[in-house]
Amino acid sequence: MSVKKIRVNRQKHRKRVCAYIRVSTTNGSQLDSLENQKQYFENLYSNRDDIDFMGVYHDRGISGSKDNRPNFQAMIEDCRRGKIDVIRTKSIARFARNTVTVLEISRELKAIGVDIFFEEQNIHTLSSEGELMLSVLASIAEDELRSMSGNQRWAFQKKFQRGELVINTKRFLGYDIDENGELIINPEEAFIVRQIFALYLEGYGTHRIAKLLNEKGVATVTGAKWHDTTIRQMLSNEKYNGSVLLQKYFHDGVNGPKKLNQGELEQYLIEDNHEAIISKEDWQTVQDKLNSRRWQQGRNKTYKFTGLLKCQHCGSTLKRQVSYKKKIVWCCSKYIKEGKAACQGMRVPEVDISNWEITSPVTVIERDRNGEKYYSYTGQESADQRSISGQEENQSSRILSSVHRPRRTAIKL
Repeated sequence: MSVKKIRVNRQKHRKRVCAYIRVSTTNGSQLDSLENQKQYFENLYSNRDDIDFMGVYHDRGISGSKDNRPNFQAMIEDCRRGKIDVIRTKSIARFARNTVTVLEISRELKAIGVDIFFEEQNIHTLSSEGELMLSVLASIAEDELRSMSGNQRWAFQKKFQRGELVINTKRFLGYDIDENGELIINPEEAFIVRQIFALYLEGYGTHRIAKLLNEKGVATVTGAKWHDTTIRQMLSNEKYNGSVLLQKYFHDGVNGPKKLNQGELEQYLIEDNHEAIISKEDWQTVQDKLNSRRWQQGRNKTYKFTGLLKCQHCGSTLKRQVSYKKKIVWCCSKYIKEGKAACQGMRVPEVDISNWEITSPVTVIERDRNGEKYYSYTGQESADQRSISGQEENQSSRILSSVHRPRRTAIKL
C-alpha cells in the first residue's frame, strides 16, 4: 500500500493591525506627545513582515470622555467593515475615559473578532480574563478623570480670584487679544457694536436691529445671520463698558452640558479691565431698558393667541408685536427673523380676530376683497364654504363675526 504525501499550505492570514492615539488639548507639549506616539507605533509596526500595518488613527484636542471623536469613530467603522483585526493603544485612558464606552466598544469588537490591546495594562480584550480586568481598570480611569476635572475647576477658580482672564474673543465682536493676552479694540467691529447700542437707545427693537443688519449684509462674529437673541446678548455684554464678569457659565459634571451660572458658583467682576467701547452711562441705560422689557414680558408670559396662529405662507408661528402706535399685530416669526428671502410674511391686526375662539393651532388665511383685508383660518373656511356654497358669506355666521372685520390702517414699521 502506497501513501501519498500531501503538502499543506500553512500560510496564515496576516493580522491587520492599527494604532489609536489621542491628546486632549492642542498645546505645544501635547502635540509633541502626539507626534512622538505616532512615530513610536510607525517604527514598531511599519517594517514587520508578519502583519499588515493599517496606520495610526489619532484625535487631537478632544477629551477621552467625549464620543464625538471623528478618527476614533472612523477606526471603529473600519473594524465593522472587516478592515482591521487588532487595535493597539498605549492605555485605557487614551482609548476612552468612560467605563461604559470602553466596555461597549470592546464587547462589540470582540463579537466580530477584533482584539484591542492596551500596552500599559497588558490586556487583550479577546482573552478570557480581558473583560474583567478591563472593567476594573476603566472604572479607575473614569475616577481619575473626575479627579482631574475637579482639579481643573479648582485651578480656574484660583485664576478667577486672582483676576486672571480666560476669554475667547471669537465669540463676541469688538475686541482682539494682544501678545500679552489683553483685550484691545478692533475698530471695524467696534463700529458695529456702537451702531447696535445707538439704535437700541433710539428706540429700535432687537428684532428690527437684527433685520436691519441682515439687510445690510453685516455678518456676526461667527459669520451667521443676526437674530434678536444675538442682539440681546450683545446689549447685555459687560465687556463693552470695560468690565469683565468671570465664570458666567460652568459645566455640570465631568462631561455635562454648559450651564448659565445663576448663583451655583461664585462670579468675579473686574471693572475698568480694558478700554470701553460703550460708556458706562449708556451701557447702564440699555440694561435698565432691557430689564424693564423683561419685567413687562414676565407679567404677560402668554396671550390669547400665543402659539395658536400659523403663517399661511411658511407655516411658522405668528408672534405678537406692539407697533409704535400701540396697535397689536400678529406677525410671521420667520419673516421677523430672516426677512423676505425666507417668507413674504403676514401681519394680522388683533382687533380683526379678537373674538376668535380657538384652542389648538390653526393656519391664518388672509384674503383681499376690494382693497380690504379679511381673515379666516383653516377649518372655519371649509365649514363656511359647505354651508353657503359659493355665495357671499353670511355676516351673522359663527365665523364671519370675527373673520370679516376690515383692516382699516396699514402701519409700516
